[in-house]
Amino acid sequence: MKPSIVEISSEDTLNIRHKVMWPDRSIEYVRVPNDDKGRHFGLFINDKMISVISLFVVDNVAQFRKFATLTDYQGKGYGTILLKEIIALVEREHLDKVWCNARVDKSGYYAKFGMTLTDEKFVKGGIEYVIMEKSFVD
Repeated sequence: MKPSIVEISSEDTLNIRHKVMWPDRSIEYVRVPNDDKGRHFGLFINDKMISVISLFVVDNVAQFRKFATLTDYQGKGYGTILLKEIIALVEREHLDKVWCNARVDKSGYYAKFGMTLTDEKFVKGGIEYVIMEKSFVD
């Protein structure tokens, strides 16, 4: 069955965020302070949500956060389908740029979508991150 992507509530993202990203922390740890201001998307297979991503737009620049795919479905292209759709959405809405805080060990994955590394790195929860971005303005 073909996957479908649906806009969902921030609450709908929490279970997958928690299971995939920080299962050893409380579910509150995976909330984003401005979740209510974001747009949230789920990728569904046969009515089962298996991947989520959240998009926050400030000053015509989009940041995607909390991108997670259930472990049993990773490596099968579902996250790629979801991320491609979010990047296309940013472009369709004529936003200037999309960016993310990428785990350093996943930066090669984001590079496949035309995202480039910046010099900005930080550590959170013992994990090293780098900011990656893709610009849509010349």
